[in-house]
Amino acid sequence: MQNIKQTLFCLLLVSSNSLSAQTLGLEQIIDSIQTKHPVVKMYEHEIRSIDEASKGAKSWMAPEFSTGFFMTPYNPNMWKKTETAMAGMPPTVTNGMGQYMIGGQQMLPNKKKQEADQAYMSAMSSVEKEKKNATVNELVQDAKSNYFDWIILQKKLAVLKQNQQLLGFMISNAEIRYKNGLDKISAYYKAKAAIGNLKNMQLMYESDILEKRIRINSLMGRDPQTVFNIDTSYQLANYGSVVFDSSLFFQQRSDLRAIDRDIQLSYLKQEQEKLALKPQFGVRYEHMFGFGGLPMQFTLMGMLKLPLTNWSSKMNKANIESLKWKASALQSQKEMLANEYSGMASGMRNEWLLKQKQMQLYEKEIIPALNNNYKSMQLAYEQNTEELYMLYDAWETLYMTQLQYLDLLSGVFKTQVALERLMEKK
Repeated sequence: MQNIKQTLFCLLLVSSNSLSAQTLGLEQIIDSIQTKHPVVKMYEHEIRSIDEASKGAKSWMAPEFSTGFFMTPYNPNMWKKTETAMAGMPPTVTNGMGQYMIGGQQMLPNKKKQEADQAYMSAMSSVEKEKKNATVNELVQDAKSNYFDWIILQKKLAVLKQNQQLLGFMISNAEIRYKNGLDKISAYYKAKAAIGNLKNMQLMYESDILEKRIRINSLMGRDPQTVFNIDTSYQLANYGSVVFDSSLFFQQRSDLRAIDRDIQLSYLKQEQEKLALKPQFGVRYEHMFGFGGLPMQFTLMGMLKLPLTNWSSKMNKANIESLKWKASALQSQKEMLANEYSGMASGMRNEWLLKQKQMQLYEKEIIPALNNNYKSMQLAYEQNTEELYMLYDAWETLYMTQLQYLDLLSGVFKTQVALERLMEKK
């Protein structure tokens, strides 16, 4: 008795959870992924880090200060002022030797080079933004795949429920007929085994739905055990008239736009290297306190760095040439990927259109015909003009065809998701 109460309590608890569970549409799931998935926050923080670093691109080099003795004798007695007296002559005063110096120097930045540095560092985050979009696209398409799989599983459960009722009719009817000696028992056991198989499939489908729910919860960045249902209504996209040329993927693919940003970075880096060959100016000032009556003195000098000399410019010139070829390589890679995506998308669309045409045949011809065949067999069985095994055979053919139709629909969904993954259509 206690076990029965516990079982009823569990069933009521599951039922209440199911009734109170939130129903989510695909758009809600996608919005949640784009805002709450940890990888989105990771990229946002990385982008912020690069943007913050670019703010220091126009800073000056740190000033340099120095202090110490300048041209000072080791003998401290020579630092002092001395008087020399000669007979009949006024005393001669000799100043001490040595000075104490303080000084500083500052290199003056090249404004154009600073602007080039800032442009390069600001553009670095644009690559991460495109990488973020590409990663989010993968997450969204994974969510779509799981979402559509869930829809198929729900439809298969509905088919199982319907066919369990049909088998239930066969079994109950066969039991009555067998008692009255009107039917053979062999087909009866086949029907009993079939209903057991349907229950087994039901368990598998329910387990698969649980797996899809856990995966979607993880993609949404929340507790994997959160209970929710999905909106099983859907509308297939129409890509029959889309032109899958390179320009489409140049516009929509984040990885191709990231290559564009890398090419731009190569040009900006080239500009940096070219400006690094320009002269750089600076100023140095030194002030000296003289010992033993020496006057205070100063030094004011301009400084010039000449990186354009042959022995100091080789690395910059090599980098400029290397970056030119890197930009060309990236451009070739971009064109290669766009051409590859175009071919893949065209092939997927052909497969997608084929599956849709096959689905129409199932919907308009195959399933209605098999359904009518089953109904006619059922009527004949009820009128004692057909055997149970014939009715069972008609049911089995209809059931397997219904599953084949749902497998086709699943294939359409998978191909659609693959196309939208290529097109980066969220």
